[in-house]
Amino acid sequence: MLFRLRSLVLALASASLCASAVWAGGPGDSTPSAGPTDRLIVQYRAGSTGAARADRNVLAALQAAANQRGVQFDVRRRNAFGALVLQLDRRLDAADAAALAQAVAAADADVEFAEPDRMMHIQLTPNDSRYLDQWHYYEATAGLNLPAAWDKSTGVGVRVAVIDTGYRPHADLAANLVGGYDFIGDTFVSNDGNGRDSDASDPGDAVAAGECGVGDPASSSSWHGTHVAGTIAAVTNNGSGVAGVAFGAKVVPVRVLGKCGGYTSDIADAIVWASGGTVSGVPANAFPAKVLNLSLGGGGACDTTTQNAINSARSRGATVVVAAGNSNANAANYSPASCAGVISVAATNRSGGRAYYSNYGTVVDLAAPGGDVRSSSTNGILSTLNSGSGAPGADSLAWYQGTSMATPHVAGVVALMLAANPALTPDEVESRLKSSTRAFPAACSQCGTGLVDANAAVVAATGGGGGGGDTIVAEVESNNSRNTAQLISPNPALVNGRIASNSDTDYYRVSLAAGKTLTSTLTPPPAVDYDLYIYNASGTQIASSTKGAGLVDSAAVINNGGAAVTVYVRVRYYSGGAANYTLRLAQ
Repeated sequence: MLFRLRSLVLALASASLCASAVWAGGPGDSTPSAGPTDRLIVQYRAGSTGAARADRNVLAALQAAANQRGVQFDVRRRNAFGALVLQLDRRLDAADAAALAQAVAAADADVEFAEPDRMMHIQLTPNDSRYLDQWHYYEATAGLNLPAAWDKSTGVGVRVAVIDTGYRPHADLAANLVGGYDFIGDTFVSNDGNGRDSDASDPGDAVAAGECGVGDPASSSSWHGTHVAGTIAAVTNNGSGVAGVAFGAKVVPVRVLGKCGGYTSDIADAIVWASGGTVSGVPANAFPAKVLNLSLGGGGACDTTTQNAINSARSRGATVVVAAGNSNANAANYSPASCAGVISVAATNRSGGRAYYSNYGTVVDLAAPGGDVRSSSTNGILSTLNSGSGAPGADSLAWYQGTSMATPHVAGVVALMLAANPALTPDEVESRLKSSTRAFPAACSQCGTGLVDANAAVVAATGGGGGGGDTIVAEVESNNSRNTAQLISPNPALVNGRIASNSDTDYYRVSLAAGKTLTSTLTPPPAVDYDLYIYNASGTQIASSTKGAGLVDSAAVINNGGAAVTVYVRVRYYSGGAANYTLRLAQ
């Protein structure tokens, strides 16, 4: 999967950067293209000959299938899961690459899967002494409510991996950087004269017109990773520059994006390594991170390689936070926003409504400030940057906008939560984070459970409101229809329920006060998949969450009327057998 930088349009406006929307499909494109690629990822089944060897005898069937389409390939390397990364002799568009992958998989019964090595791109639309310019931290309307949270946690002891373009040693950031690695193997993409190495510094990602493909515009260096890292952990209380959300935390810079983007195979290896996993040929990570920030994405649903990497990171206790995307489209059509087990983040503007560019949909978990610089650059997100248009220049600060900017706000809040309670699992982090969000102050349809509230999230992490102090309620049968729904009146309430069979379903009835938001969080046991639905008094479905086995489902509804209304929350069996669950209801 190619995470493409080429669709960025950067323009210098006064002392700030501003730009139009990104995503390869363009703003509002609901059928995104994955873009061209010159690589495939081929995973052999465990124990097969191909799983251990990559010689021509083993690959003969694959090459024959490729030959029929006029394509030659060489083996570039194996990834963190032992899959082969094949380098093609030319670039193929998305449809041809997918067809080739399908043919390659069909050519050898020992192939478990084959898929294009798509490229992804950064998720911004760019445009302290400067703390007062960081409205996104403290303003009552749409800010993060950080000052109250900082009284409880600053992120000390937590490491956050920023998987991005690398870093610049900005004076307002460098003291909070630790370790890091450059995972870009292609020297054109890396733009630093070499392949993978321990230097994660960003040499710049500027491109000339047409350099990434016919018709692609020129763009200046974005210094995107430096901006993202500054939002998470810029040095704070030092009398200059900007503040970071979790300024007591450390950032592990992991470089995967360069000129024209970055390959999925490199990004997947970086996810594994950043969380403390093993990648062949790469030294062990001396600073494994418990939070991974991926402010990047591309067209197409979540691929197997990325999902495997996310699963691997989660197995080591890492929480993965990703950008929903900037195409004003359904995030289900983008990766990694649509991957299971991630916290997918939409962007809000300064009024607290959905930013015009932000993706949305049922896969979005929540939202955070992302900015909107159309009327003024100061309505964007201010963070650390570099002044160089191509090669590195002097330290600078700039306002950017995008889900790329919203995502590090959430990653920083997760760091605050983990510093307050290091025992939290990734699922517990997600559940408490989502249940502690506040209602959107402006329209943000399909933006998840609400706007992130840093203070409430830290309180929830330590067992207070938004995740603790709940009234425990036992399920009372029979409650398998709306007519027999069990009334839940405590607020907040934690229902201990059970799905007794694959035909069982449980309904709960709640009176939702005027102006309030009901947040419902369903936590099943591992390997069990139950789904969450919310209906109005007429029985019309108004919200749902249908994530996979073992994952936390969360949905929210707002009563914008002037009187209380009745809503019905339903837990429905999908797979995994009979089991107990918890359902948290809070408004």
